[in-house]
Amino acid sequence: MKQIEVLRYDAFSKTAGLGNPAGIVLEADGLTDREMQKIAEQAGYNETSFLLPSESADIRIRYFTPGHEMNLCGHATVASLYALLEKGAIEAGAELKVETKAGVLSVYTASDGNQRFLVTLEQAPPSFQSFTGSRSQLAEALGISEADFHEALPVVYGSTGIWTLLVPVRDLAAIRRMKPVQAEFPNILTEMPRASVHPFCLETIHRDCQLHGRHFSSPYSGTSEDPVTGTASGVMGAYMKTYGKEFCEEGRTDFLIEQGQEMGKDGKVKIEVAEQNGIMKVRMTGTAVFAEKQSFEV
Repeated sequence: MKQIEVLRYDAFSKTAGLGNPAGIVLEADGLTDREMQKIAEQAGYNETSFLLPSESADIRIRYFTPGHEMNLCGHATVASLYALLEKGAIEAGAELKVETKAGVLSVYTASDGNQRFLVTLEQAPPSFQSFTGSRSQLAEALGISEADFHEALPVVYGSTGIWTLLVPVRDLAAIRRMKPVQAEFPNILTEMPRASVHPFCLETIHRDCQLHGRHFSSPYSGTSEDPVTGTASGVMGAYMKTYGKEFCEEGRTDFLIEQGQEMGKDGKVKIEVAEQNGIMKVRMTGTAVFAEKQSFEV
């Protein structure tokens, strides 16, 4: 049996206990898939990242929920790189290539000038797909009514590495009323039955934010709600530049997105969206904070 150290960093917050917790195994080389899954299950975080050497990039990261492996996890990537910065394994200002199952991604690091670090992840080009399922069943599964859906913005699947169903609603009141029945998601999301559901609205709690989101996990993931979701925040920014231009300030290329308030996990994610040669590029920036260290036996 081996004792494996798991660090917990809370991403998208400067305060431990807020934001989105991620487990991190800094030296995962030699662990089997089964051992990684067992560690993630024991740790119990929505995602645990395992850092490995890479033949095609500077570092390789694998991500596991308590139930299965994920191709990519934004907040766990931010947390992992932040841990490496704090431990001096990389220096602020470094540009890295990170190998994931969603592809090799560019990551940029910096100092914010206040003894803290910033991690910027360049996400995959956004993709969207129509949702053709029942809006009434979707509303019922979320615990709201069809009238709560935003009248001018479509419900669509979106991805910058991980597929989620983007569900725009009218206001914070609708967001707060949600009591999802996640077991129903696969029956409604017939095109992508393993996708998560990401409701959002244009009304915010913090004045400096432009969007407010929640993230309900797939029932296959072993978790229920994600406090602050980096990949979904990225595709939200791309969604607004694709479907919601009339609701954006002219010339806006960045969004500050709030999430986690309903869970007592206040967090913020900065998203930048730019077009180059007809291709939309999405960057996500966040910080993190060390919270605790645990050991698990495998």
